[in-house]
Amino acid sequence: MEARAYLKYARISPRKVQIVLDLIRNKPADVAMAILKHTPKAASEYLVKLLKSAMANAENNCDMDVSKLYVAQCFVSPGPTLKRIRPRAQGRAFRILKRTSHVTLVLKEQE
Repeated sequence: MEARAYLKYARISPRKVQIVLDLIRNKPADVAMAILKHTPKAASEYLVKLLKSAMANAENNCDMDVSKLYVAQCFVSPGPTLKRIRPRAQGRAFRILKRTSHVTLVLKEQE
């Protein structure tokens, strides 16, 4: 039995999210929450909300015990990239890529 939560089209680069996901993989849910709350990265704000959602899904939809949950799987994949233009010298234009992320978080109960 597992509980999932998805975050789609988050306006943050997948590379930045991956760093924080590596910190919480295979950790108990309460420990993962503590790590996220004390990590000074932009991605941790998104991931706190996502972890809370996954825990709520586990409790309400799957009838799991919240104290036994752990982060079984977490991964990020790139979403669509927003392309913007930055004016530069002599009439040139530089492309700015505003990347988005799709994050998946899976919680399971410890045996």
